[in-house]
Amino acid sequence: MPSPKTAAALLSATAVVALSACASPAGGARPDHLVVATQAPPAGLDFTTTGGAAAPQALMGNIYETLVRIDDSGTPQPFLAESWDISADGSEYIFHLREGVRFSNGKEFTAEDAAFSISYVQDNWTNALKAQMAPVVDAQPLDAQTLKVTLERASSSWLWSMGTLTGAMMTPASVERLATDPLGTGPYTLERFAVGESVSFTKREDYWGGEVSHDAQIRYFDDPTAALNALRVGDADVVWSMQAPQLLETLPEDISVLVGTTNGEVLLSMNNRAAPFDDPTVRKAVSYAIDRGAVNDVVYNGMATDTGGAPVPPTDPWFTGEDYYPFDPGMARELLDGRTPDVTITVPNLPYAQTASELIFSQLRDVGFRVRLETVEFPAMWLGQVLKGHDYQASLVAHVEPRDIPLLFGNPDYYLGYDSARARELIQAAEVGEQASNMEAAVDQIMADAAALTLVNAPNIVLLGPGVSGVNPNVVTEGLPLRTIEVDK
Repeated sequence: MPSPKTAAALLSATAVVALSACASPAGGARPDHLVVATQAPPAGLDFTTTGGAAAPQALMGNIYETLVRIDDSGTPQPFLAESWDISADGSEYIFHLREGVRFSNGKEFTAEDAAFSISYVQDNWTNALKAQMAPVVDAQPLDAQTLKVTLERASSSWLWSMGTLTGAMMTPASVERLATDPLGTGPYTLERFAVGESVSFTKREDYWGGEVSHDAQIRYFDDPTAALNALRVGDADVVWSMQAPQLLETLPEDISVLVGTTNGEVLLSMNNRAAPFDDPTVRKAVSYAIDRGAVNDVVYNGMATDTGGAPVPPTDPWFTGEDYYPFDPGMARELLDGRTPDVTITVPNLPYAQTASELIFSQLRDVGFRVRLETVEFPAMWLGQVLKGHDYQASLVAHVEPRDIPLLFGNPDYYLGYDSARARELIQAAEVGEQASNMEAAVDQIMADAAALTLVNAPNIVLLGPGVSGVNPNVVTEGLPLRTIEVDK
């Protein structure tokens, strides 16, 4: 009898062959049209009011752009701002904006738009990430191309955050169309948003950054086998963030594989405000009970990175590699001390989450938990029930927002319900002082409390069809940039 892993691979490979037999080879993408297949569609396009990674992934770098861009080393580089000056005390920034930049409606991008965008985050966003703009006291245009931003005090993270979705440059005319027809300075305009299916883009002929060679579409697949099949028959050019690495052995020779890094901590969340996880001893028992290496092997074929259970990607400066909770079922049973807590794990219907939850189910039962799995639709139901409603005991999902420790663990009102004055003090100290050492100490505190458990740091597995180039598999911020991908069909 084959192992579960081998059986899954055989079933997946059989499904690919069966789907290939009934797919239409003539349904391939247009020569001037890039199609990227991925998972987890956005529930809506207005990320100023809704959490989740899918809308920023589709829009950042394609519709919206930022004053700075974050390079692969995590360093802010010039973008819509050609340069900037920082005062000696770090509390004042003067940005010198690039000339000749226009929104897709033809309006020139000016310092007034930049100041408006910063103020709009503070005054109107309801997305929890608006906290990244909290250091700003004032944003004022000095002239059309010069923006002055005053911070309450020096901030080690603010400029970096300006290269993420909270730094998206908008204009007052865009506000009424955020959910239906977003307006930005990027290389594309929105052609169509088909809820649950795709986001389609039309290239701009007047893009300030030069020629855009193709229209583009991001197409969403619940089933990784279906996404792979679309690539095989020419209906997709790229599979981004492929979620079934066991299928790699089935690929034809003309499909290339890239593996990059991500910010995606696959987080087993435990509601710190709800029994049984309002007891840190029970949270620690869970952390010792789970074999993270087995999760990596079963879900990612060993291609993910073990962060020691901590919510820190290896690319962050405060990553230490310490193993906070080595797999130790005996210690888990000792901590439970004869208790048999009832636990319901609310699992989004995403392939990696479904596969991981089945393994976690067995491992928690092995040490004494009574476990039930509850599947909910992602994104809408999961966002409504877990993220917004806090109506859950445990769940798991990949948090892909970059440098998100303040969001996850610095806000007691967030869905984790983690409330530690010491952790917040250290996070704040990192913001205004020495960043790396304070963040390391904050992570130590978070893990001592077993606030949540990072199962793995997810890899970004990217599959390229014939003739595709220009793909950077490393995910530094939220966006999936489409303009730089080249397709020779």
